[in-house]
Amino acid sequence: MARNVYTVKQVNAYIKNMFTQDFMLNRIYVKGEVSNCKYHTSGHIYFSLKDESGTIACVMFAGQRGGLSFHMREGQQIIVFGSVNVYERTGAYQLYANEIRLDGEGALYEKYQMLKQELEEMGMFAPEYKQQIPAYAKRIGVVTAPTGAAVRDIMNISARRNPYVQLILYPAQVQGEGAKESIVRGIRMLEMKEVDVIIIGRGGGSIEDLWAFNEEEVARAIFDCTVPVISAVGHETDVTIADYVADLRAPTPSAAAELAVWDYRQVENYLAECRLRMNRSVAGAVRMNRLRLKEMETRLSYLHPRHKLQEQQQRLAELEDELRQMMNDRVKEARYRLAIQIEKMNGLSPIRKLNQGFSYVEEADGSVIKSIRQVKKGDELTVYVTDGLIQTSVEAVRNKTYEI
Repeated sequence: MARNVYTVKQVNAYIKNMFTQDFMLNRIYVKGEVSNCKYHTSGHIYFSLKDESGTIACVMFAGQRGGLSFHMREGQQIIVFGSVNVYERTGAYQLYANEIRLDGEGALYEKYQMLKQELEEMGMFAPEYKQQIPAYAKRIGVVTAPTGAAVRDIMNISARRNPYVQLILYPAQVQGEGAKESIVRGIRMLEMKEVDVIIIGRGGGSIEDLWAFNEEEVARAIFDCTVPVISAVGHETDVTIADYVADLRAPTPSAAAELAVWDYRQVENYLAECRLRMNRSVAGAVRMNRLRLKEMETRLSYLHPRHKLQEQQQRLAELEDELRQMMNDRVKEARYRLAIQIEKMNGLSPIRKLNQGFSYVEEADGSVIKSIRQVKKGDELTVYVTDGLIQTSVEAVRNKTYEI
């Protein structure tokens, strides 16, 4: 009788194929208690689910960690959504987790996912509809329970950061029947009060405790609000519909207060630093301008009209001295030439000639006698000498030639 013999690999592959073809095992919810939970350094989570009858090995790979919104601990009752398959290397089957929720949250979580998808398709989560949170809010509205850690945290942080900011509290019911209506009324009333920003929030809790912030009415009230809204619901791992619709999400109420209330001391320190920089800048500018003024004063002193006048006066005095010197030189030169001319004139002077023994002879009519042809015997003549004149008459005229 012939027998078919298979390898271990073939058997494991066959079984794996059987698991893969089973539709139910590919999309299955499994409920149980967490045991042997280990967070690996690679980001994978290895754990087991057990109940009173048995145990199943489970793994959630690092790429699926977005489906886990809390930190798993031993003994927690959880619901795991994923697929069952065979790990061929060991031949053991295990549950590959895609999402993990605490037990009791399954139905609410499905409702949450459906509403989230619907509102997202309507564009209510779109970033272009988000309003800018004012940097220096003066009046801040708070929609939360009047008692509890959330409102105390907001008040303490606001007082510490800026005691001049006014908080207006709307005491809302944040859990249970009537909570969604109370939250909507609070948003609309604070909007009418014309506050600068609104914080809606509460402390952490289960999905049932936070469900009021997953209601469509609350989401629409936040979306329609003309005042910027900060959502601060639960702890960092809790994300509600209100967080997606709000203009800004804060992981906790304390963080919301940090985001909404500007730090007065920080601004004060910044202004002091600006004042110091401004004073230094002004002092530097004054110092620089004083140096420039000193330089310009020196230049102005050098270029002052007084100095120009003094230079001109000095130049005028020099020209005056030069002119006087030139005039003196001209006078001396003229005197020298005049003296020469005087000497020349003296050499030609009749008086000098007379003093040298010569005389000057005129006819009776005053004509100068230059030749014997001008006179005849008996003419009356006047002879001028150095100390007077002589009246005489011509007795005779004789011709004589003088050699020169």
